[in-house]
Amino acid sequence: MPQLIPFFFYNQILVAFVVLFSTIYLFSVYFLPYFTLQQVIRTYITKLSKKN
Repeated sequence: MPQLIPFFFYNQILVAFVVLFSTIYLFSVYFLPYFTLQQVIRTYITKLSKKN
């Protein structure tokens, strides 16, 4: 089992950090702004419809 050999720890930690940071970057740049904008638009539509 290579995951228990200390020689492979560096590779696993490096890959884990690369995947973690790339996932955080992709979500913060591409996905989350879209959902935030969508939520703001829904809030405004709801407030406008309640005034009538």
